[in-house]
Amino acid sequence: MSRVLDVLLLFALPASGKSEVRRYLASLTPEQCRNDFHLGPTVQLDDYPYVHMMRRVSQELRRLGRDGVFFDSDDLPMKQPLDWGTLIELLNEDFDDLAQRSRPAPDSAAEWLLGRFDRARRKVGAAPAFERLPGEVRRELVQALENESADLLRDKNAGVPDRLEGRTVVIEAARGGPDGAAMPLPAPLGYRYSLSALSEAILSRASILYVWVTPEESRRKNIERTDPNDPGSILHHGVPMAVMMGDYGCDDMESLIRSSDRPDTVRIEARGKVYYLPVGRFDNRVDKTTFVRADRSQWKKEDVEALHRGLAEAFGRLARAAGVEMV
Repeated sequence: MSRVLDVLLLFALPASGKSEVRRYLASLTPEQCRNDFHLGPTVQLDDYPYVHMMRRVSQELRRLGRDGVFFDSDDLPMKQPLDWGTLIELLNEDFDDLAQRSRPAPDSAAEWLLGRFDRARRKVGAAPAFERLPGEVRRELVQALENESADLLRDKNAGVPDRLEGRTVVIEAARGGPDGAAMPLPAPLGYRYSLSALSEAILSRASILYVWVTPEESRRKNIERTDPNDPGSILHHGVPMAVMMGDYGCDDMESLIRSSDRPDTVRIEARGKVYYLPVGRFDNRVDKTTFVRADRSQWKKEDVEALHRGLAEAFGRLARAAGVEMV
């Protein structure tokens, strides 16, 4: 029986506190993480950097007078809902690179990224967007995106450890549906679809920590955290209000928990198999995480204790459902 969680899916609506939870966990000792939260040294995967690059691709294509592919405007939701699956396929590839200790070294990071977008889109049934671009347009697009793509690739490769044994892979993502939508959310919206698109290698080892806030609180905190001068930041990026209402006006995690036929799990059908993913819900409806944005020297003892206690309760429930060996 393992002492630590193997793969942790860190899910929540935007601005709910996922990134603050990651930052808090990074402030603890390995012993605290293992004993209180059943986590080994963490390896981080996140689909937000790909969302940011999708927006950058769309901006540059529109500047060149072309269709934006992913977004028609910086303020609107995705054009093609299947791109929620595109993001999952990119995470599947990143997880495989972790397992294989692969650190890609292409001649052009932007060409590498555009190729990945096309391959991932094809896997989910969306049309590849870049292989048919006219040569001059593609060259200008690659030139405009090369530096940012190189940064993404550098960060990705830097996060690949020499071994995964004893570590916990944390995969962060947000999913949802339109404000007022009925459950279950139709594919490709919501967590049910995205979970079913995860690879066997992930699903067979995964547990879920869900950071629970209301959609109204998610919208409030999204406005509060937004720094327009840092749109690619994990901690400070803002989500346009049309996207908050159209893509994240609700989510289906509570529905998935309630409908599972095993307690403290989410039941997912994928590729002819049924998976029961252990789930723990960290209640952040009364904000316990925003203080983590400040310099650590400014953290108040009572805030730290409240966050630690809430996380320990959620992780404890999750670990019991996952059959993790308790200390």
